[in-house]
Amino acid sequence: QFPVRLVESGPAAGAMAAAYFGSLIDRPNLISFDVGGTTAKICVVDHGKPSLSRGLEVARTRRFRAGSGLPLQFPSVDMIEIGAGGGSIAHLDRLGLLKVGPTSAGADPGPACYGLGGDQPTVTDANLLLGFLNPGYFLGGAMNLDVVAAEAALARIAQPLGLSPVEAAWGIHQRVNEQMAAAAKIHIIEKARDPRRYALLAFGGGGPLHGPGVARILAVPEVICPPAAGVASAVGLLIAPLAFELAQSYPLRWGTADIVDVERILGDLQSKGEALLAEAGSHGEVVIERSADGRFAGQLHDLNVPLPARSLRADDVDAITEMFKQRYLERYGHLPQQVPLEFLSWRVTVSGPSPLVPPAERNLVQPAQLIMPKTRRAYFGPETGYMAVPVLDRYALASGTRIQGPAIIEERESTAILYPGMTARVDERGNLVINTADR
Repeated sequence: QFPVRLVESGPAAGAMAAAYFGSLIDRPNLISFDVGGTTAKICVVDHGKPSLSRGLEVARTRRFRAGSGLPLQFPSVDMIEIGAGGGSIAHLDRLGLLKVGPTSAGADPGPACYGLGGDQPTVTDANLLLGFLNPGYFLGGAMNLDVVAAEAALARIAQPLGLSPVEAAWGIHQRVNEQMAAAAKIHIIEKARDPRRYALLAFGGGGPLHGPGVARILAVPEVICPPAAGVASAVGLLIAPLAFELAQSYPLRWGTADIVDVERILGDLQSKGEALLAEAGSHGEVVIERSADGRFAGQLHDLNVPLPARSLRADDVDAITEMFKQRYLERYGHLPQQVPLEFLSWRVTVSGPSPLVPPAERNLVQPAQLIMPKTRRAYFGPETGYMAVPVLDRYALASGTRIQGPAIIEERESTAILYPGMTARVDERGNLVINTADR
């Protein structure tokens, strides 16, 4: 009935997964950081819920530029998306400065190291030459990467800059981290949030690879990499409950006079939502959330505030007013004086029970049995050059294992790196928790 709501459902599922993983380890406030082949998606999770928006844009004529597309007015997960991923192509602009993306090599032909005919230097080529990626264990060994082809592609960038290919690769790695961090900072600050008070949950194929560097730039103290981070969006689809949000416009100056009419509107929306939920096959407890879009009279933008799940009463007016003022102050830092409050739209969300997803059993060795003879030459900047770095099998890391950076942690779907000075531990649920501060 609502096929348009499938738009951007994959990235939205990733944000849902981030909130779910955070709930399992008592981390309700997170920065969801999803890096794939062409884009990086960032979403703020507050109090265990991804931030929501009342609409989004599609069919942008200028990619990633707000205002150049078609607006869709329906509720969606509020995230920022930038052209920075594994396939993003590095190039020199007219001033000879290094740029990365938004053009991407995609999956076919893909980065030069894929050996499918691509010859442009990409972020994946850079990470391979830096030693962060294992050429024989990409996709769990299902695909071999060509280091020679990656080096040849990077030489096209390096020569005009007077650099070696590995120095150019390090510049690309740093540049894309800076781009991701800059976008995240703007998105978070626009919500009046301080990134230093959040943990960054990194997933997608490239999230654990770039998350520690991005977190260090943002001064985020902790990066969490869940197991099977490369397929976290699929987990988000599995754990999301069936839910519908319905809304009706009914503008009014806020007061007690219209409480009866407002309650009638909310009751009708709730009945329609419950019927839709039953039709969709949801069984069990139904969760009702009510809210309203309000603003000070004369303003253009509105803020959504929660309402009691029960029937509204006259004595709720003052409490709802104070809630709106609190949210307004958090967002904008000041309150207009002597300006009446008005509400425009009334919303009801009905949700079924969350599906039960049993945790996977982990067959792991104990820390005392862990052997780490495997190393690889990796480059962490001109100060250190190439150095022998331990390479750890993610599947062999038991809960309680502690790791001192520099280190590389590999699994089938993604690779995590620890810069020199960083530390990490494996928590009781198998998450890799990276402390970004120098030790």
